Amino acid sequence: MSSVPMDGSAKLAEYARTKAQRKRRERAIEMVLLLAACVSVFTTAGIVYILVKESLVFFAEVPLWTFLTDTQWTPLFSDAHFGIMVLMAGTVSSSLVALSIAIPLGTIIAIYLSEFAGHKTREILKPILELLSGVPTIIYGYFALLFVTPLLQKIYPDLPGFNVLSAGIVMGIMIIPYVSSLSEDAMRAVPMSLREGSYAMGATRFQTAVNVVVPAAFSGIASAYILGISRAVGETMILAVAAGMQPNLSLNPLEPAATITSYIVQVALGDLPHGSVGYQTIFAAGLSLLVLTLCFNLLGHWLRRRFREVY
Repeated sequence: MSSVPMDGSAKLAEYARTKAQRKRRERAIEMVLLLAACVSVFTTAGIVYILVKESLVFFAEVPLWTFLTDTQWTPLFSDAHFGIMVLMAGTVSSSLVALSIAIPLGTIIAIYLSEFAGHKTREILKPILELLSGVPTIIYGYFALLFVTPLLQKIYPDLPGFNVLSAGIVMGIMIIPYVSSLSEDAMRAVPMSLREGSYAMGATRFQTAVNVVVPAAFSGIASAYILGISRAVGETMILAVAAGMQPNLSLNPLEPAATITSYIVQVALGDLPHGSVGYQTIFAAGLSLLVLTLCFNLLGHWLRRRFREVY
């Protein structure tokens, strides 16, 4: 039994139906992708809304100027003081120690993996290095407290058992994979023609790596640095375990200190009743941390636009 051939109008109708079905499928896929993209936006908006809403309750009791300028942080005492500068000092001190470890070592490792290591060596070392970022931070905290601190006390006998230095060093080790992996990806994205041009001018591999590849990949490297800074600022458990959670207005890493994140952990344990002014401090502190992280992200965005190379 032979099929009846379709005339021109039937073919056009079939084509129109097929095209309409394809458009509906594409529109459905676009909506799914849009909803997936909006998840992060809605989550961020929800976080900002909660922090701002609860912080306004706190600032109704504590003036903003007092919050920014007071030099004491004692919300758990009867004579309560709410100076965020104390927690900010601990956060900045620990972050500086961590970044002084992570940025130089991460950059050196990235240069080696990108420009000097062979393919097999890179494929072995990079996954091993990235395993560091998968270790739970509570493990890093006890490593800092029970291993790094005793080693440092052999150099500094007066070093207290809880201090920012050991916590910052271990935090820097934890951040190294973030810096090195992203920096290495940025360096490998630099076209080989730039390297070949440098070699043709008589430059060595080291000179090419330092004077050609690194400047060309600086926008990506800067993004890795900003990610490392944000990771250091937001770290919690290492500092809660090893830094002492003692609010001191000092940038000295040889002393114990409290950071914004460690204080939030302390209050979350139930030391203050829910709804009290002291409890509301965690939202004001969280908002301060969010603003600090936002500033670093804006700086990273500016650096990417400022130093972006077009090949």
